[in-house]
Amino acid sequence: MQEETDSGQAVMRAIVYTRYGPPEVLRMVEVAVPEPRAHEVLVKIHATSVTAADCIMRRGVPAWGRLILGLRKPRRRFRILGSEYSGEVLAVGANVSRFAPGDAVYGFSGFSAAAYAEYKCVPEDASIALKPGNLSFKQAAVAVDGATSAWFFLRDLGNVQPGQRVLIIGASGSLGSYAVQLARYLGAEVAGVCSGANAELVRSLGAQRVIDYAREDFTVDREHYDCIFDAVGKSSFARCRSALKPEGIYLPTVGLHNSVLARWTRLRGGKRVLAGMSIHKQEQLDLLRPLFEAGELEVVIDREYPLEQIAAAHAYVDTGRKRGNVVITVARPATAEQELASAMLDSAQALQS
Repeated sequence: MQEETDSGQAVMRAIVYTRYGPPEVLRMVEVAVPEPRAHEVLVKIHATSVTAADCIMRRGVPAWGRLILGLRKPRRRFRILGSEYSGEVLAVGANVSRFAPGDAVYGFSGFSAAAYAEYKCVPEDASIALKPGNLSFKQAAVAVDGATSAWFFLRDLGNVQPGQRVLIIGASGSLGSYAVQLARYLGAEVAGVCSGANAELVRSLGAQRVIDYAREDFTVDREHYDCIFDAVGKSSFARCRSALKPEGIYLPTVGLHNSVLARWTRLRGGKRVLAGMSIHKQEQLDLLRPLFEAGELEVVIDREYPLEQIAAAHAYVDTGRKRGNVVITVARPATAEQELASAMLDSAQALQS
């Protein structure tokens, strides 16, 4: 593998896709290592993940998403996927004050993605924070999107309070596994909906009741909830309404129609839909770090793949059967890593001089 371009610029491995489709559209290429601007940090990525959102972007669905990503094919700026990551700050721009070379960090890229690569430039005011000290890089990479999204929906949007009864749909997935734990942390009584095979996992995370969706229908039993959080987009307000208390709230994670329902139910009163999206996660990452370090939150990892097997990882997530998170390790053979590190050190020293 060539370690520098003809102009002497260092190159890195990255996973790109130039058309929408199945996992096989993902391929490994060599691209130039980015150079941080004045307010950016250069992160050497140790680990990333495959999320349901990454797979949705790869497929180019729903159709409205292509207005952002590209109508017929991904725009050049979106051709490297990967929305969450952990790693080490290798170099900083001239005006950066929050981070220094050597800092261990974790972060969220959102639509800008680009974590399926060995290096990534990140604005210092983006969704990036110091990594929880007790988590490995693999754990930290998947302690980002699911945890911060669950925090946003349950605390910031849903205002879950001690003593309330909360139902989590999709309780064994990445978002759901964090939602179960955070709902308990907020003092709620938690019920989780998942497959029977994942019941023990969900109980171990703190759910007092586990509902096997293949055997039970939570909408027809006698239980009623202050909050129903659909972490996987498998339900609807119409279906869940009968299981809500008179002033209960339904929290969906997907669907433009839910934004319309949110406005309508707010005007109508009673049972409500609350919809929103958490994009800027810097504050949430800082707030969650002590919870991870105190052992209040557990990271659930289902499978681990190396970067070169990213298509297989996407295929597995496409099955919809993952438990918790799927980690991608961004590793190189020792010799290649040393050669690239030397090239990057020269570049970083030139940048800072």
